[in-house]
Amino acid sequence: MSGASGPAPTAGAPSAGPGPDRPTVVRVVPDVPAISRRFDYVVPPDLARAATVGHRVRVRLHGRRVAAWVVEAGVEPAEGIELRPIAASSGLGPPPAVVDLAEWAAWRWAGPVSSFLATASPPRVVERLPSTVGRETQSSFRPGALPSPGGEAVALVDQVLAASGPVTVRLAPCLDALRIVREVRSRLGPAGVLVLVPTVAAAAQVASRLEGDEPGSVALLPRDWPAAGGGGVTVVGARAGAWAPLPACRAVVVLDAHDERYREERAPTWSAVDVAVERARRDGAPCVLVSPCPGPDLLERSVEITTSRAAERRGWPLVEVVDRRADDPRTGLFATRTVTRCRQVLDEHRGPVVAVLQRTGRARLLACSACRALCRCAVCGGPAAAVDTAADAADVAATVDTVLSCRRCGARRPPVCAECDSARLGILRMGVARAAEELSALLGEDAVEVTARTSRETRGDERLVVGTEAVLHRVTRAALVVFLDFDQHLLAPRYTAGEEALALVARAGRLVGGREGTGRVVVQTRLADHEVLRAAVQADPALLAASDRSVRAQLGLPPFGALAVVSGEGAEAFARAVAGHAVPGPPTGVDATALATGEWLLRAPDATVLADAMAAVPRPPGRLRVAVDPRHL
Repeated sequence: MSGASGPAPTAGAPSAGPGPDRPTVVRVVPDVPAISRRFDYVVPPDLARAATVGHRVRVRLHGRRVAAWVVEAGVEPAEGIELRPIAASSGLGPPPAVVDLAEWAAWRWAGPVSSFLATASPPRVVERLPSTVGRETQSSFRPGALPSPGGEAVALVDQVLAASGPVTVRLAPCLDALRIVREVRSRLGPAGVLVLVPTVAAAAQVASRLEGDEPGSVALLPRDWPAAGGGGVTVVGARAGAWAPLPACRAVVVLDAHDERYREERAPTWSAVDVAVERARRDGAPCVLVSPCPGPDLLERSVEITTSRAAERRGWPLVEVVDRRADDPRTGLFATRTVTRCRQVLDEHRGPVVAVLQRTGRARLLACSACRALCRCAVCGGPAAAVDTAADAADVAATVDTVLSCRRCGARRPPVCAECDSARLGILRMGVARAAEELSALLGEDAVEVTARTSRETRGDERLVVGTEAVLHRVTRAALVVFLDFDQHLLAPRYTAGEEALALVARAGRLVGGREGTGRVVVQTRLADHEVLRAAVQADPALLAASDRSVRAQLGLPPFGALAVVSGEGAEAFARAVAGHAVPGPPTGVDATALATGEWLLRAPDATVLADAMAAVPRPPGRLRVAVDPRHL
């Protein structure tokens, strides 16, 4: 990490030797993730502005020019080494405090620091920051001036500012979380407040609303990166907003802190919530994590506060559980009670009906109608799904437009049974396309299909919308939200399944409104007694949090332990080296276990032990991917 000298100099390169006129030497991190070394370069007089930590430059490295960031200035190089000069300046980069934060993140998530510096850098060249002289730093809001339930917001923020560390505010999904942000701004002023939201679209909406409160006081990332770096404004952003170039944070507010989209799925698998908490700690700023259903990951790191019980109940939707345990499995996906409820809403013209099924395609699992054999791939044995443009209401007919495709290896074959050659294939598990067709036929209403790949946006006047989870983010309101197969969320093969399932109900609640309205959420399930459903029906997320906490504590799962999944050519060598480096056995050891998928699972008592062990072990040659804090496990 330190003291690495640069490549051999070109002819005429200035010397870094001793002398009164010795030029400034800086240490840089090249924007090449595969290179972990740092290199020293001389700053030419005409590029003196580049001799600051965080500045972006271009340097000659291994015969080509690459981008880099200055991470140290005024470096004392090794004696007798001539250094090459910096080739060019690429403008401003993250401020020194964010560079230090990137160093911490590289340790925490076992990734190259260059990946974090790239996320923290502006999307285009920025030569200077706007002046903040004369900029108004006081918001027009004053304590107690917010409308009802602003009184609740005032009391909550009182507790936040009195706390000595992060605070989780459990706020029902139908209550306006922006009142918390406004109250924080009214106390501290808009300057230096960092607000994170899960998506770019939601960030734009939040920024627009705050801008309406006080024009000129909000910077939206990444668009307004220079204004954010200049200070004097509230900065709003999505996941990458955790790396905002604020000189210092006066307060950090994370909305929907439970949301999965705060986690980067690509390695390094960092979390914006963790970065925000660490940033607030370093700046001594209040940190507010707002969530309708906080899980153990949030609650174990913070103090939990919430509204009154009456306000929380009003802010959750009315949830109706359709228990299908007594239903004949041959009746299909749609319970009679569910169809009746949908038809009632459509007849009363109270608003759109939204049906959610987290399975794309038409038929995800098929069986032969003659011999009942499952349709499996002839190459790898995986399930073969139907990819077609025409199908009978009950069976998938063999047509020239219909093929069976394996979701595992991609192999395709004609839609006939491999056991008896029958062309009549019954659907055991339908996808969203087929669900839209069948529900449309049952209700006599044209259905609009929405998935993450759907290119068109909903117009807002659709009466029946069927889709995957993406539909909950594509529509703005609904009179009824129906989860057609909620058990697939409850039984998902990951330890965060319950937390994510309750978050879906909370998201649906924002579409239908609270209990005082006429909207409702209908859940079809054969697990009617599940703690997720009890928490949703009773509007009490603490019921699920307590259950999850107990299970995770017993199994040593986060936040009561640390995990990392290592894959690639060097996975075994790296995993064994990490496990061998740490002190063996609990409570300080790191355990390495081979998984059936060819990956290796590293377990440690806490994140610090795991990060220290991985940082102390050099990476072996070959491809290596380290996923710290994997959710899908």
